[in-house]
Amino acid sequence: MRPFEIVLVAVDLLALLVLAVPPLRRARHVAPLAALAAVAQVLVEGARIPLVPAYALAVALPAWWLWRILRPPVPARAGRLGTALGAMALVPAVALPMVLPVLRFPPPEGPHGIGTLTYHWKDAGRQEILGPDPAARRELMVQIWYPARPDPSAPRTPYVEDPGVITAVARLAGVPDATFQHMRQSTSNAVTAAPAVPGRHPVLVFLEGAQGFRQMNMFQVEPLVSRGYVVVAIDQPYTAGSVRFPDGRSIAGLPRDSLMALVDQSLKPAATAPVLNGRPLPDGMIPHLAQDVTFTLDRLAGLDQADPRGVLTGRLDLRRTGVFGISLGGIVTAQACAREPRLRACLIMDAPMPEGVVRDGIEQPAMWLTRDAATMRREGWDEAEVERHQITMRALYDKLPGAGYFVLVPGAYHVDYTDAPLWSPLMRAAGLAGPIGAERAHAIINAYTLAFFDRHLKGAPADLLDGKPGFPGVRFDSRQGSEAAGVSGGW
Repeated sequence: MRPFEIVLVAVDLLALLVLAVPPLRRARHVAPLAALAAVAQVLVEGARIPLVPAYALAVALPAWWLWRILRPPVPARAGRLGTALGAMALVPAVALPMVLPVLRFPPPEGPHGIGTLTYHWKDAGRQEILGPDPAARRELMVQIWYPARPDPSAPRTPYVEDPGVITAVARLAGVPDATFQHMRQSTSNAVTAAPAVPGRHPVLVFLEGAQGFRQMNMFQVEPLVSRGYVVVAIDQPYTAGSVRFPDGRSIAGLPRDSLMALVDQSLKPAATAPVLNGRPLPDGMIPHLAQDVTFTLDRLAGLDQADPRGVLTGRLDLRRTGVFGISLGGIVTAQACAREPRLRACLIMDAPMPEGVVRDGIEQPAMWLTRDAATMRREGWDEAEVERHQITMRALYDKLPGAGYFVLVPGAYHVDYTDAPLWSPLMRAAGLAGPIGAERAHAIINAYTLAFFDRHLKGAPADLLDGKPGFPGVRFDSRQGSEAAGVSGGW
């Protein structure tokens, strides 16, 4: 809870006590302060739906106080009824802001601040095969976070700006659209158009999961940027939950059945191709999404030469470029690495691998961050999907000609590789997030992510990738060409 939310709930509780408990009634003039606390909270932090019970109490308690002044004495039965109603309202007034908190990411530990810019790019030479208009060209929204000069006083950017994203998140979770509206008041640690740190910085492309959004892994992005990486997140229309363009157009994600049919076709092609908007797509959608990475690398090269915003010119070291993605983004990561030699390091999180990529292999150093089969079963995945994940990831890892790392995190569920467990403690209570806990899961993911990219893009030491020191319980394998070594422990 934010500071003024805590004050509001505390004053509501105090006002209820002084009105309901006879020995405290001499202090009943405290009751009007509840209304003042509500006004202050709205003005300073902004109103939000989870605080509606607290707002209601902030109105009702001063009204009860005023009624008792104007119409003494209050019948005992009316007093007891008022106390009971107030106590009932107090429970959701306390609980709702706690289970639906306004998210605050911890300050990054690296030496740099975080700047951000967002770009709208159109690939005029490529058809948008996922949309209904055959004449449409592929368009992307791309957000870039970069090392910036720290400025503690500068306003921070919102975590999520597109309301369509919040609606998509709620529908994916199967809850009312209003449930996650508080995410609009959550902020990141980034400052829009902040002055960039001098010098050229290695670049990482981030690929979102199905029906996700480009900011869905800020727990991972911000520590990387604060330590000297530029992170470029691609919002991919029709697979993201919602993509909003500067002219006001929004593209919602494809229905899940259609989306998964196209993903499956890319993973293991069927003789009869799925049809979308009357057009068969024999390759599914993954090659189309992987082309977004190639196009983005081309545009980044132009941005480094001459950024129209005047911020990133000469700041992007595209000789040291990596890519990472979660779920659908992990599949696209593998496909992009198979086709794009400019990518020098590939981090794949919890995703099955396309049959063609497994067959042909990839050349770059690669890391898999995932979990064991037992954890997937505990989460509720069916056996066929468990086998597809475990077998294809391991098969591609085993074919690597160079450095590779395979990290299993028992107890981590699929959403633990995203920000989702931070949205509400109900995620874990409902069994959507794993028993490992978000803090531990994110610490493990961030440590291996940083070690991997530091070694293969910066040439820096990374003891963690040599199996020492590690995290208890994490099962870690590494290989250099045909040689492999493993380190494991109990969770």
